[in-house]
Amino acid sequence: MVHIDVRHAYVDFPIFDAKTRSLKKRVLGKVGGVIGTDSRTPVIEALRDISLSLREGDRVGLVGHNGAGKSTLLRLLSGIYEPTRGSSRVAGRVAPVFDLGVGLDPEVSGIENILIRGLFLGMSRRDMRKRVDDIAEFTELGDYLSLPLRTYSAGMRVRLALGVVTTIDPEILLLDEGLGAVDAAFLAKARDRLKDLVRRSGILVFANHSDELLAELCDTAVWMDEGRVRHYGPPRDVLATYHPRVDANPNPQITAAMTKGTGDG
Repeated sequence: MVHIDVRHAYVDFPIFDAKTRSLKKRVLGKVGGVIGTDSRTPVIEALRDISLSLREGDRVGLVGHNGAGKSTLLRLLSGIYEPTRGSSRVAGRVAPVFDLGVGLDPEVSGIENILIRGLFLGMSRRDMRKRVDDIAEFTELGDYLSLPLRTYSAGMRVRLALGVVTTIDPEILLLDEGLGAVDAAFLAKARDRLKDLVRRSGILVFANHSDELLAELCDTAVWMDEGRVRHYGPPRDVLATYHPRVDANPNPQITAAMTKGTGDG
């Protein structure tokens, strides 16, 4: 059965070449994990005492400022990082989508990159060949798919990467969204595909800065700060706590999405 169980997990990064511990403590302590001072080697405590228990059907969104620990948590769940203390147990096929550019080769064609990116995400070559036509239609790249990736603009690369990502069938989807380089019309189209991808996945853990999209895709939100879980619960409640402006000056689209996402009615 697909599940995620994290118990009192810490992820620490020792700084072996630090010469100005006090300066790093003042700077990094504000934008990232807390720096421990109980040893001669400074240690960035990127995650501190994290506990999560997720089962099939759970849709969890992570909120927090840059450096709060969201991406580190995704990498812990993917197996890229091991907990320094505590435990992290994940059962199920994991599709980590952290950087849309990972797994793309600038020297080969768009079609070849579709196959390469699919293999990187755990799909078989046969499965990806079956999906090529659908991906090509979605990206609207036409003849560019036969050209090397280095000839693509940033927006075209995002289109190609999104076409591949949104066609996979993950049991556990770990998503760190990056859609900024595409035009508004294609972004709306991409969001429809993302919603369908979420419906097909068993578990979703989603780190994102868009309150509206998080509220649409997730039924639970987790506010992270300095590597800890500050607050969790329905997206509407967590976002109202993290961003008081959501309550003070609500966006009707966000409010509607959060109402729908939390099952109110």
